[in-house]
Amino acid sequence: MTAKEMLDKLLRAYAAYYDVNRKHPAPPFAAEAAFRSHTEQYFLVRRARLAEAESNEYVYFAVEENLTVPLLRALDGAAWNAGTARITPHKDHRNSDVTLLILASTVEPDAAALIPKLKHYQSYLFGFQGWSHFRLAAVAADTGKIYCNHQAKTLRGFLKKNLSR
Repeated sequence: MTAKEMLDKLLRAYAAYYDVNRKHPAPPFAAEAAFRSHTEQYFLVRRARLAEAESNEYVYFAVEENLTVPLLRALDGAAWNAGTARITPHKDHRNSDVTLLILASTVEPDAAALIPKLKHYQSYLFGFQGWSHFRLAAVAADTGKIYCNHQAKTLRGFLKKNLSR
């Protein structure tokens, strides 16, 4: 399976719950997806609001021929900057996570070794206005191996399930 075929499969899976943008994604990405959740708890009437929480996730998809260390660092920075630029912290903001999924034909060993070490974290107003985590996963089309950083370990099962179909 090629990297572009993997992208098509993943975008179909994400389209069920995310707003997928394939026509005008932020450069240098092939596609992006956004998930927004807003919950409220109130007592009897809506004006008697007890709590509110807003959660977001911004997913960026990159399709590359060969994933090298400089390319990985460039994609990492671009995804984190594009994702955090969309965040507006406020009192009801809980979290906004940024996810980068790299679909590559091949992944160089140096890049594969660097992936678990890449992480970003941002808290807003000491955590009172939420936080942001960074998830990074790369899939090598030639071997089928999935490389993840610590935050993206939960994505491994999702990727295996959706890419094996």
